[in-house]
Amino acid sequence: MISDEIDRNLEALAEENLLRRRRIVSSPCTVMAEVDGNPMLTFSSNDYLGLAAHPALAEAAAEAARQWGVGSGGSHVVTGHMMPHEMLEEALADFVGAPRALYFSTGYMANTGIVPALVGRGDAVFSDRLNHASLIDAVQLSRAENVRYRHNDMDHLAALLKDSQAKRKLILTDGVFSMDGDVAPLPALAELAEAHDAWLVVDDAHGFGILGHEGRGTLSHFGIPVTSRVIYIGTLGKAAGVSGAFVAGTDPVVEWLLQRTRTYTFTTASSPIITATLLKSLELIRKGSLLRARLFSLIERLRMGLSQSRWELLPSPTAIQPVIIGSNEEALRVSQALSDMGIFVPAIRPPTVPKGSARLRISLSTGHNDEHIDRLTDALKGLA
Repeated sequence: MISDEIDRNLEALAEENLLRRRRIVSSPCTVMAEVDGNPMLTFSSNDYLGLAAHPALAEAAAEAARQWGVGSGGSHVVTGHMMPHEMLEEALADFVGAPRALYFSTGYMANTGIVPALVGRGDAVFSDRLNHASLIDAVQLSRAENVRYRHNDMDHLAALLKDSQAKRKLILTDGVFSMDGDVAPLPALAELAEAHDAWLVVDDAHGFGILGHEGRGTLSHFGIPVTSRVIYIGTLGKAAGVSGAFVAGTDPVVEWLLQRTRTYTFTTASSPIITATLLKSLELIRKGSLLRARLFSLIERLRMGLSQSRWELLPSPTAIQPVIIGSNEEALRVSQALSDMGIFVPAIRPPTVPKGSARLRISLSTGHNDEHIDRLTDALKGLA
């Protein structure tokens, strides 16, 4: 029976230590949280600037609910595009230095919708091997040829582009890679896109709000402008502390995406509460230079504290600090040992990361302090 096959598949996942388990958090999103009924010092959230529970955002949400209600009532292209949506798109475009922006309800919807709107059969997408799952799915949905290049290997990518006979080419990359924490070589990617008449699409889920002037993201970090060739995707559920995502580009590109991106057209527009709250979040990001300086100070302290560990700490300059453990079983064991000490760090296993590279994914936030970092590094060194 079909149900028996599902049972067997679940048993196989359990035997390989690959079952995922949801944790119930009974507190706001802060570094000191109640997880499964236990108080925990957490290093698991993507709330890098500590904005998710910021009082100013809570007040903005309350005021928006009083003014606009809670629902949009329709898709953006019918009656769901409300004034807060329009104001947010204008503010986001201005912030990242693009002519126009388009807001999506989630980052996954943005990624899986944008790529199929740009390329299709007869075209080719050149995708970094460590790209996020949403980008991998986006390429499959586009039906374009899927050409994967070795992680951040520009020589390999150049050779693949040169050999391609595709009608249209699109280079697809994370700005900051979500499981390794390293930054894509965007200047080299932009040069290759120009040389081979290709689009460059950058998914900056973990760079927006953190890198670049005033937190404008990885394009700003490298001084690369948004152009008719360069398309920027930013996520608003991480450093921005709320939810959703946006794409920024030239007016014709964004207009085309509005017309042809199915994940934008065929869904109810997000709550005006969310978009109004994001306007306040954008203000805090713009003024958040001290927060970003604090975050990078914590990153340096953590890296110094773990420099002598027997486990490999990947060379990440961002808030994502992966500690490679190796086997699924040991990664789960170390994560559980930390949990027993009141410290929550998730164990990340295949297929999210390559086989044999199970890890602890340490995420830092401005809500952490020096004592929090020392508590974690002392615990890890003791376990090692």
